[in-house]
Amino acid sequence: MEDGNPPPSSTWHGSGYSVGATSTFLSTVLTFPIYKTIFRQQLHTMTIRAASQQLLKEGFAQLYRGLPPPLVAKTVQGTLLFGTQGTFQRLLSGNGKAGHWDRCLSGLMSGALEAVLLVPFERVQNILQDGRNNTRFPSAGSILQEFQSYSARNRFTFGVYRGFAVILARNALGSALYFSFKEPLRDALSLDGVPGWVPSLVSGSVNGAFTSLILYPLSVLVSNMQAGVGKELPKTREVAGEVWLKCGGKVSLLYRGASLIILRSCITWGVTTAIHDVLRGQH
Repeated sequence: MEDGNPPPSSTWHGSGYSVGATSTFLSTVLTFPIYKTIFRQQLHTMTIRAASQQLLKEGFAQLYRGLPPPLVAKTVQGTLLFGTQGTFQRLLSGNGKAGHWDRCLSGLMSGALEAVLLVPFERVQNILQDGRNNTRFPSAGSILQEFQSYSARNRFTFGVYRGFAVILARNALGSALYFSFKEPLRDALSLDGVPGWVPSLVSGSVNGAFTSLILYPLSVLVSNMQAGVGKELPKTREVAGEVWLKCGGKVSLLYRGASLIILRSCITWGVTTAIHDVLRGQH
């Protein structure tokens, strides 16, 4: 993610894009099995053990099924967030010292742009990861072929952009929260004698985990909205009601998978933030 202030003149300005792409690529490969376990929990209201056993039963060959869409999406996501957030922030601050609201608003805009561009990847990924679709949709190509059979309008509303409004809200709010607290947390943890990358690592881990937990119910809603395929579009309120009923009206069941969310977010955002800050000399 882009940092709060303009980088020093000796730092390569393009590193925001390249570091974002590299770090998110590696993080996605490492954490994909964790993400897939979380997805199964969200979709079927399972325990961690049950979801893990289901994946083990399907075999290693199926474990990384569905990786290409999120791998491409996350790599592009990292590039977009690091680059566009910095661009928006410089426009808002006039190349001066960025304030809290500059970071927040630029994060909101970069998150919204990310949602517009990357929803199709998440849509295909969620269909592939649902075991109920293994036979009907064995590949991303088969899913896209299904969408091509829809009318021009329905290809977007029922096809690739199903659940867009919820994803837009989740991504924009998540990015705004992350960039709002990234710098204050890092600066508060910076102490004499502590390597510069440590505060960035801890800041990214804590901030990413907190943001993910706050928005976790929206992620559950997205998973349930996007896993289905058909020429009908259920209302967001109806899907939310179904999810709540499946959880027995208990918040504890809605938050199944939260422990894995923390682990995945700590790895992803911690490593990403540390690499970014070190390479840009912001520590």
